Amino acid sequence: MYLLRHGQSYFNLHFTETRRDPGIEDPELTPFGHDQARNAAQTLACKAITRVIVSPYIRALQTAEPFRALGVPVEVWPEVRERTAFVCDVGSHPDKLAELFPQHDFSRLKPRWWHDDVESEGETIARAEEFRAAMNGQDHETTLLVSHWGFILALTGVSVTNGEFLDYDLGTPRPERVSWRP
Repeated sequence: MYLLRHGQSYFNLHFTETRRDPGIEDPELTPFGHDQARNAAQTLACKAITRVIVSPYIRALQTAEPFRALGVPVEVWPEVRERTAFVCDVGSHPDKLAELFPQHDFSRLKPRWWHDDVESEGETIARAEEFRAAMNGQDHETTLLVSHWGFILALTGVSVTNGEFLDYDLGTPRPERVSWRP
C-alpha cells in the first residue's frame, strides 16, 4: 500500500512559521501543496495503483485530484481522517464537499464526520488498527491512501512531511513508541 500525506495546506504554512494554530478550519492546499500533489502523482504514475482511499478533508481531496486525472477511482473514507488536535481538523459538511468535489461520493459521511473533541493518541491508533483490519484481505498492495500526519503515524509509526509518500506493507507491526510531536 502506498501512503501519501496531503500537500502543504495553509494551516501547515502558518503553523510551521509560528508553531501556533492559525485557526483555519478545513484549510485548502497552498500553491506549493498543489505542486506536491502533482509531483506525487507523477512519481507514482508508474506504480500499479488501482484505487485511492482519501480522507474527507479538503486538503486531502485536493491532493488526490491528480490521481483521479490518471483514471484511478477515488473513495472517500472518514475513517482515515486526521487526529483531531487543531482547528484545521474541523471538517466541512458533506453538502459543501459535494459542491466542491461533485465527482466524489460523500454518502458515507455523517453531517459531522470528524471527532468532536481532541482525539487521544490511543483513539487514533485504534482507528488506524481498524483500518488495517478492514484492508486485510483486500487488494491493498495497489491502493494509495491519501491521509494525514497523525493517521499515518498511528498506522506506521513513521512521521511523514507534506507531500511525502511511503511504500508500506500493512503486515508490518506498528512500533510501540513513537513521537506525537509534529
